[in-house]
Amino acid sequence: MAEDPARDVNRESALPKPRGSLGSIEVPAPTAWPMILAFGITLAFAGIVLSPVVTIIGTVLIGFGSVGWFREVLPLQHAEEVVLEPEPPTVPATVGVRRLRVGQGGHRASLPLEIYPYSAGIKGGIAGGVVMAAYSGIYSYILHGSLWFTMNLLAATALPSLAHATPAELGMFNTQAFVAAILIHGFVSVLIGLIYGLILPMLPSYPILLGGIAAPLLWSGLLHATLRVISPVADAHIEWRWFLLGQILFGLTAGIVVSRSERIRTLQHLTFAERSGMEFGGMKDGDTPR
Repeated sequence: MAEDPARDVNRESALPKPRGSLGSIEVPAPTAWPMILAFGITLAFAGIVLSPVVTIIGTVLIGFGSVGWFREVLPLQHAEEVVLEPEPPTVPATVGVRRLRVGQGGHRASLPLEIYPYSAGIKGGIAGGVVMAAYSGIYSYILHGSLWFTMNLLAATALPSLAHATPAELGMFNTQAFVAAILIHGFVSVLIGLIYGLILPMLPSYPILLGGIAAPLLWSGLLHATLRVISPVADAHIEWRWFLLGQILFGLTAGIVVSRSERIRTLQHLTFAERSGMEFGGMKDGDTPR
């Protein structure tokens, strides 16, 4: 005896539904064939530039992807049942809002409330530059028997006349190279000193050690990777172990000078209205706008 299709439908509707659900709906079943078809099309066009073998592989994938995708919808579309769940209850909005201030526990932003003035960074850069210049002259005399070797190497980064200088030429005094080295060293020292003044308040602990060792290691590594392009003659004659020690001496000296400077208070403890200079009617001196 043939079964009645209507009875099967009624039997399925009579099945118990999951607790809390609103029934189910029929949606197309997920399939990976469209991705395979798209990948095949990509390979087919890429093979025009790369190799005919890639185009053949892409064409095969296009065939498989097309057939597989058509079989997902013909003669019957593959589908699956999705159970409908009720919407979650709406949480009522809170009446009051508690505002966090910088410096309170749990605040997502760690902003320095006190920073060093720019003058501290300039002083630290000058002090570090003097110490590093004295150190460079000492090790230049010990290794190469000349006080001018290191200065000429530094000037070679900007003077084309020293681009192919020999060690003997680098050991001789050169007025043009001397002036160029002083300008380059002074500018870089002051710039790095300013950077020290900005980053030291943001370091969590042991700022002098982190700024005097971690930072020199970082920029020495970057310079080691790019100096071959910037100045081949400097890359060929530089002594990296002595150079790294000089950078650390510069960083420690600049860090000590900056850290001993008096800090100035930032505006982070003030509200946005106070920092913006807004005026509110009815406020008295010392009141905090809300």
